[in-house]
Amino acid sequence: MWIVRLALRRPYTFIVLAMLIVLMGAMTILRMPTDMYPEINIPVVAAIWNYNGLPPTEMEGRITSIFERATTTTVSGIEHLESLTLGGTSVVKIFMQPGASVDGAVAQVAAVSQPILRQMPPGAIAPLVMGYSASNVPVLQLGLTSPTLPEQQVYDLTTNFLRTGLATVQGAQVPLPYGGKVRTVVVDIDPQKLFAWGISPSDVTTAVNQQNVILPSGTAKIGSLEYNVLMNGSPDLIAGLNDLP
Repeated sequence: MWIVRLALRRPYTFIVLAMLIVLMGAMTILRMPTDMYPEINIPVVAAIWNYNGLPPTEMEGRITSIFERATTTTVSGIEHLESLTLGGTSVVKIFMQPGASVDGAVAQVAAVSQPILRQMPPGAIAPLVMGYSASNVPVLQLGLTSPTLPEQQVYDLTTNFLRTGLATVQGAQVPLPYGGKVRTVVVDIDPQKLFAWGISPSDVTTAVNQQNVILPSGTAKIGSLEYNVLMNGSPDLIAGLNDLP
């Protein structure tokens, strides 16, 4: 009971102590997320390469290794590299020295990715470069499946609709979807007919590219009206590719 008698004799002292407890409790609550998830100042830059149809061994030798060699000689402040090569996909993580600028590293990685495209297989595109910290651990990953839709449609729905909706969520980092099949058009050739006409498969590829082009058409003014002119340089439907000369 001595504490009660002390509080009655020193009321202002206990009022101040109560106010300090309230203030310290509020400050503790506000700082709690920082204490639970500390910021780890180890910047990481990831480069994701995609080349559909290339097996992992070819992906590693023709894309991953070339990019790693170019990165180590161009990007400054590298601590170490980690890479994961799969069929048609390569993920290279570049760990920078503590305190290095993530924005500067992203700019350097994106810059070195352009000139080395000439050394890679034809049709290779620049990688998706992402910068993040070691403390950015994903807390939610979303997987999609369908018993009725094919993989191409699931991939299209994810890329064109679901991904754009999630990108507006604050704090969400939504890279390109992984897995599934990308919608492609395959041209089947007859080797015997190509041999009879003296045509190579590359000639077929050149003909398809030359007959499937997007051209600016402009407008045509007839009398007092001006009409939009539509060109048929690119087929509207996939079946139109069968009618290319």
